[in-house]
Amino acid sequence: MRASRLVSLLLLLQTRGRMTAQELATELEVSIRTVYRDVDALHAAGIPLYGNAGPAGGYQLLGGYRSKLTGLTSDEAESLFLMPGPAAELGLGSVVAAAQLKMVAALPEELRDRAGRITSRFHLDTPGWYQADETPHLAAVAGAVWNQRVIDVRYRRWKAPREVTRTLRPYGVVLKAGRWYLVAQGSTTVSTYRVSAILDLEVSTETFERPDFDLVAYWKSYVEEFLSWRMRGTATVELSPRGVERLPDILSAETVRAVADTGEPGTRPQWTRAVIPVESPDHTVSDLLRLGADIEIIEPPELRQLFAKTVTELAGLYT
Repeated sequence: MRASRLVSLLLLLQTRGRMTAQELATELEVSIRTVYRDVDALHAAGIPLYGNAGPAGGYQLLGGYRSKLTGLTSDEAESLFLMPGPAAELGLGSVVAAAQLKMVAALPEELRDRAGRITSRFHLDTPGWYQADETPHLAAVAGAVWNQRVIDVRYRRWKAPREVTRTLRPYGVVLKAGRWYLVAQGSTTVSTYRVSAILDLEVSTETFERPDFDLVAYWKSYVEEFLSWRMRGTATVELSPRGVERLPDILSAETVRAVADTGEPGTRPQWTRAVIPVESPDHTVSDLLRLGADIEIIEPPELRQLFAKTVTELAGLYT
């Protein structure tokens, strides 16, 4: 545990430069006294580390000192080789490959062997089966994010007018369930754009100053808001035993949990009555039709009527 912390302290100083004892303690989640002991241990090990007192002081490595990555654990070394796919989509495939070669060269022999085995035994294929996004502009988007360049896009959205043009300041990209999203500042607010919905893109020569924007915090808030907005109503349904069994393969995890939490005996033998979260009526009907005759919508009446109307129209096509 302490050896791993010493390596972390060393790498923090190597990547960030001068840091105070308080800053190091916060990053490592230890006390300041522990930081002092760790610094003494690094000194004793011959690490060229010095400290300055005063408001502008802190700990710092002597200029030019670089450590080898001999402090990586086997699990950490292996994990570095698990995500080449998304990097390649961003246009960084060759860069990641070169970095991995350098990483392998710096690893001790026993970790080098384990890191090499990981790619032959585990493969992460992030895109979904049926809705793989085409993202011809992803590399350009990523470049604009990295270089803080303004972009002009023609974008296809879900509401009218379907095609719009936007001038954006790109702050970051996110890979979620096999789909890439751009987080960018528009004319008034920060918004999320699906990269596959970008029809045309032009990178401007204009640059911008990126604010202190927390991409992780923004995305977490965005997902929570999306989920609360998406499931904006409830419906009472009855499910056959086969419907309950098929549920996890067809509907969302929220729906499966709702059936488990609210399920009670239905009006038919062995059927289950439950209250489930639902989206818009059209979307809900589309989802629930996948269960066929293994589900009956009890209420609300308007959803039941829409379901019946849709089924009647479908039946009319085949009579």
